[in-house]
Amino acid sequence: MDFPKFQKLVEERSGFRTMEDATASGEYFSDSCGDMYNFFLKVGPGAVIEDISYFTTGCGFGTATCSLVVDLVRGRTIDEAEALSTAEIEAALDGYPEKKKDYPQRAIEALHVAIADYRAKRAADAIPDYAAMPAPARAAAPPAAPRAAAAQADEKILIRLR
Repeated sequence: MDFPKFQKLVEERSGFRTMEDATASGEYFSDSCGDMYNFFLKVGPGAVIEDISYFTTGCGFGTATCSLVVDLVRGRTIDEAEALSTAEIEAALDGYPEKKKDYPQRAIEALHVAIADYRAKRAADAIPDYAAMPAPARAAAPPAAPRAAAAQADEKILIRLR
């Protein structure tokens, strides 16, 4: 786990706010620990998520996980956001401690409830058909950072301690 990144996510709380003019929202309550997760989506032309925010009553891991979801989903289409996987979230934090492995799934559940709210509103003609509107041009994804030569060879890095 990338602890400095975790700390930064908890301290900065990227996306931690309610959204008054949200296109859709969704709440998930975890029976296992009592945490609540709520995502707010602002959807625009091309069904692109222009803005996303969250509110949670969860601990640092809940906050960090929701912040990662915000960072990973903003700028994606509704369909792309729905395809977000727990593996993507785990990779963004370089893993989770064993006792916290269920946090990505909880956040995804809340995101899926918000997406279902969007689709229900769309089906009821309560919101415009954003998917039918031309999507704005999207910036190309930055190239992946090169990995260390030792890691590329056999996925192991040798660290010598003196």
